[in-house]
Amino acid sequence: MENVNSSAEALSHSSGFGKRFCRKCLTRDLANETYFQNMYEYIENLDEDIKATDDLYQERLSLCRQCENLLDGMCRICGCFVEMRAAVKKNYCPAVHKKW
Repeated sequence: MENVNSSAEALSHSSGFGKRFCRKCLTRDLANETYFQNMYEYIENLDEDIKATDDLYQERLSLCRQCENLLDGMCRICGCFVEMRAAVKKNYCPAVHKKW
């Protein structure tokens, strides 16, 4: 068994046929998180007047993790990286029945 990281460890393993990864993980849960470093730097450097509070951001991400439309850190409804969408306080969930 191969560790992708602590949060996705149980959902990722290596077999003789290749790797299976958690399809319900956020980008920061993926093995190639360094690929997304620019996105995290962008979020960190958002102007405070447009940035969601950390509590609001974490609440939104928690709801996204439970959503059936989350796929590899992206929303299947609108195609956004949910971590970027959730970071801006004026943004909202694109689902018909909005989760946040």
